[in-house]
Amino acid sequence: ANPARRGFSERAAINAPIQGSAADVIKRAMVRVPPALSAAGLAARMLLQVHDELIFELPEAELEETTALVRQVMEAAAEPAVQISVPLVADAGSGGSWAEAH
Repeated sequence: ANPARRGFSERAAINAPIQGSAADVIKRAMVRVPPALSAAGLAARMLLQVHDELIFELPEAELEETTALVRQVMEAAAEPAVQISVPLVADAGSGGSWAEAH
């Protein structure tokens, strides 16, 4: 067998469950965030998912509260379905555009 092809296949076999699990976690967060925002009386709207990021539109006056709530929901998104041994840490950025938020 071709060593390069075998190496690619081995990496793909290891990576697939990780990427699949990450996709499941972000989907769980996407389902939980809007009701949490609504319950908190926040006007933020989830606009877009890009890989493991969620993009929101919100009044600047609600930035701190919205950021804290979204981080809390995202960091607990795997629970209770999956118990993981490392913490999920959600980073946040803000700006007038997606580029500014990075």
